[in-house]
Amino acid sequence: MNGDQERDAALARAVRLREDGRAEEARVQLLALAERYPRDARIAYQTAWAHDVLGLEHEAVPFYERSLSVPGLPAEDRHGVFLGLGSTYRVLGRYAAALRTLRLGLAEFPGDPALESFLAMALYNTGEGREAVRTLLRALAATSADPRVGTYRRAIEQYADDLDATHPPQEAPQPGP
Repeated sequence: MNGDQERDAALARAVRLREDGRAEEARVQLLALAERYPRDARIAYQTAWAHDVLGLEHEAVPFYERSLSVPGLPAEDRHGVFLGLGSTYRVLGRYAAALRTLRLGLAEFPGDPALESFLAMALYNTGEGREAVRTLLRALAATSADPRVGTYRRAIEQYADDLDATHPPQEAPQPGP
């Protein structure tokens, strides 16, 4: 087995451990891999994820950041990094960083409802409730499989753009003389 195959096999074993609920064992293995392969974006991402699963958000951040700073991360994993890092920043109260990260993710993955949902939470945390509701309404209208939501999709999208829109009641015609 060559070096790349060994690395890939070790990474697969660690991911399986995390998926099997053995996140601490996965974390230990991933830390060793991250030290051995500091410029491997996939290892950095999986190491961040293992830390996040264990509630070690502070420790996850540098690995998420590393995974975005080096090449080689597949699109699906990049999406996961934007989501994980944005969410982690939000949980840590780093709202500006959360907004920046989630918006970068949406620039790369436009209209993604998961990213939009976490962006809405971060917007709420920064006092931008109007934009948070707008973002959630757009995501709901775009992704809901509920037939009743589908029936009102256009209206939901319209009101998402103008949450204060109302239509004053029309005056009833007055009887003639």
